[in-house]
Amino acid sequence: MSAATAAPAAGVRPDARISPRAHLRHTGALVRRNLLWIRQDPESMFDAVLFPVVFTLLFVYVFGGSIGQSLGGGQEAYVQYIVPGLMAMMGMNMSQGVGTGFNQDFNTGVMDRFRSLPIGRGSVLFAKISVELVRMLIATSILLVVGVLVGFDITNWPGLFAAVGLSTVFGSALMWVFLTLGVVMKNAQSVQAMGFLVLMPLQFGSSIFAPPQSMPGWLRNFTEYNPLSALADSARGLMVGGPVAHDLWMVLAWSVGITVVMAPVAIHKFRTKT
Repeated sequence: MSAATAAPAAGVRPDARISPRAHLRHTGALVRRNLLWIRQDPESMFDAVLFPVVFTLLFVYVFGGSIGQSLGGGQEAYVQYIVPGLMAMMGMNMSQGVGTGFNQDFNTGVMDRFRSLPIGRGSVLFAKISVELVRMLIATSILLVVGVLVGFDITNWPGLFAAVGLSTVFGSALMWVFLTLGVVMKNAQSVQAMGFLVLMPLQFGSSIFAPPQSMPGWLRNFTEYNPLSALADSARGLMVGGPVAHDLWMVLAWSVGITVVMAPVAIHKFRTKT
């Protein structure tokens, strides 16, 4: 038997030779590996635990009175406004963690080990996304608990679960962007810096923290096309009440578009990175 014929059996098989069932098994094993790593390093959960607490208290008690008055109800009205908005922001901020973690795995040699094994390349990426989604759901749960403690009134439980699901869908789409950054950037600090430059304009140029009616015309036009505005407004409509359909379809369209474009890019960059 020639070396070329024996190579696939002895070395790493290409993804095309790995069955979908094997891909699922590999993904499950890598998810377990990542969860065990979190268990050994509980500090990696600090952002998921503290971020929703700090931001909820900060915006409710610092800005709640003044912005709430513009909503016609004071701090109580602002709580109903900001909690769904923070849920939208949660998905975006937690998505950034997948890029920095992925980059650190490259720099510590973990990814070299993974790529030497006969496993599907996509399994590594899907496992990372799965674990980050778990972290995102934990952060969202903490956000809702803190929101209830400061006065958020949950009146529509089906709408609440729908809003959480919508935020998860959009967050998972954004993870492909940050996975790509994690591959192409040289270090985790560069990934964080690039993420900051992307996140800040999108977050503050949206309807997450304040109604866009008081913004300048050019910024108000930007918020209309900002996917975070659509996510925040659809979450409010589902959880508190109001129009939902247009913003819901916008979020889904953005999520599908980002995934279709960025998922193949992330997988290709991961396969070809040297």
